[in-house]
This record gives sequence, structure tokens and C-alpha cells, in this order.
Amino acid sequence: MSHYAEIDNNNVVTRVIVAEQPVIDSGEVGDPSKWLQTSYNTRGGVHCDPETGEPDGVAPLRKNYAGIGYTYNESIDAFVPPKPFDSWTLDDDTGLWDPPVPPPVGAPSTWNEGEQKWET
Repeated sequence: MSHYAEIDNNNVVTRVIVAEQPVIDSGEVGDPSKWLQTSYNTRGGVHCDPETGEPDGVAPLRKNYAGIGYTYNESIDAFVPPKPFDSWTLDDDTGLWDPPVPPPVGAPSTWNEGEQKWET
């Protein structure tokens, strides 16, 4: 069994299911052209072992596991989560959003968009 994400006409993920490829191909769950495979064990362009959570060297699929509300970015072949803040930029290698200032190490923090800084 594999995971598949259904995208709408704007490439936004509307649902994610577990199915066999023939079910997708048959149209039983909707237009087959709207379904893309996604990997539960892929995040930030890295595939991880499902038991250890450590990178395992397996080729990542579409950079991130799809979630409802994510967008499929065809140019980088990635499921991209919603943009958290206007100032953040997309990293094409990971399919994730980067803040303009790296977060502090070792301390829980929250991004302050108005002041463009991390607050602990």
C-alpha cells in the first residue's frame, strides 16, 4: 500500500489516502490525474527509516509528506506546507519555508513577524 494525495485545480492537497495503484488508476476514488504518490517517511527532502527516524539513504519522494492544505509545486516536484509568514522564503531543496533569521539554538522561540525576530 502507498500514500496518495489528491490535488485540486490549484494544486492544493484536498485529501490523502492509503491505496494500491490500481485503485487510483481505476478512477474509483476520483480523477486519476489528480492523485500523486507521497511518502510518509519523507520530510525536508530526506527519506528516513520508519523505525529509527534517521535518514536511510532511500530516495525522497516529493520532498515532504503531503498534508491537507499543502500545495504541490510542480517546478520543484514537492509538496509544500502553507507559508507561515510573508517574510519567509521557500527552500527549493527541502520544499520547506525558511525564516529571514535563523531560530536560536536550544531555546523554544516564536517568530515575531512585525519585528522580524525570534522571541524566547
